[in-house]
Amino acid sequence: MKDALFGGINAAALTAMKPDFSPDLDRFAAHCAWLLANGCNGLGILGTTGEANSFGFEERKAILEGVVARGVPAARLMPGTGTASLTDTVELTKHAKAQGCRGVLVLPPFYYKGPSDDGLFAWFGEVVERVGGGIAIYLYHFPQQSAVPFSLDLIGRLLKAFPGVIKGVKDSSGDYANMKAMIDHFAKDGFEVYAGADNLVQRILADGGAGCITAAANVNARFGQVVYQKRTGPEADAAQAVLDATRKAATATPLIPGLREIIARSTGHDGWRVIRPPHLPLTAAEGQVAWDAMAAAGALPLPGLGFAKAAE
Repeated sequence: MKDALFGGINAAALTAMKPDFSPDLDRFAAHCAWLLANGCNGLGILGTTGEANSFGFEERKAILEGVVARGVPAARLMPGTGTASLTDTVELTKHAKAQGCRGVLVLPPFYYKGPSDDGLFAWFGEVVERVGGGIAIYLYHFPQQSAVPFSLDLIGRLLKAFPGVIKGVKDSSGDYANMKAMIDHFAKDGFEVYAGADNLVQRILADGGAGCITAAANVNARFGQVVYQKRTGPEADAAQAVLDATRKAATATPLIPGLREIIARSTGHDGWRVIRPPHLPLTAAEGQVAWDAMAAAGALPLPGLGFAKAAE
């Protein structure tokens, strides 16, 4: 897909924290800058990997303001603004617009299960109307977490009612048939479909998708960028093989603390292991499993961070 706002490789960025679980804005901004310099076209901040739903309303605003103030380009950020609250979702989206972001990633209202398409259409309609335009809305399809999926019929209705505002989707379901159906139905109208899994990058680009937004891009984005630029051929195929391997390696232990462990060891900063409950940091044994798996996948060392000790 040409001219996608976030076309290419986007990391679902980890959020740096201090020992008291407060956001570490200096370290987070540095991580964002490193990601943008090492293969990422854009960053999905405050998503699932960024633990958005473990942060409060004011914390989420402060995190976005903090990274922008520290020089991370707002135009390359897609913050998550979806909450179970209509008013909070609207205000977080307005705030992202005011900071200069071009798009936001919005979960469906996820507390009440089994809402009808009519109910979801009404909810998103209120969000669009109250925000007042000026920022693209990307739907976050992750039914394993939200338990509230987006049907093709609902997406079609939203596109017809709010053309140019409902701009795309991140599909983290792992169901490629669903992603392909979204592309086939809506890409012709400029609807951008992003895979939430690294093993699908080459495939979704070939089928007319916009790219990916993935957790493992915190460590593998440079290989994703090769796939994005080359698309086909030996270099692209070899890079996609590394994406496949790193995706598998990232799930050798619990995903978010496992990626934190890789960044902690690569930077030499123990603070990367800090994670808000109910998530827990890895044990020493689990940390070694995560490190060894990512090394075997070919992702280490991480460029510009140095090759830290494999055990601490």
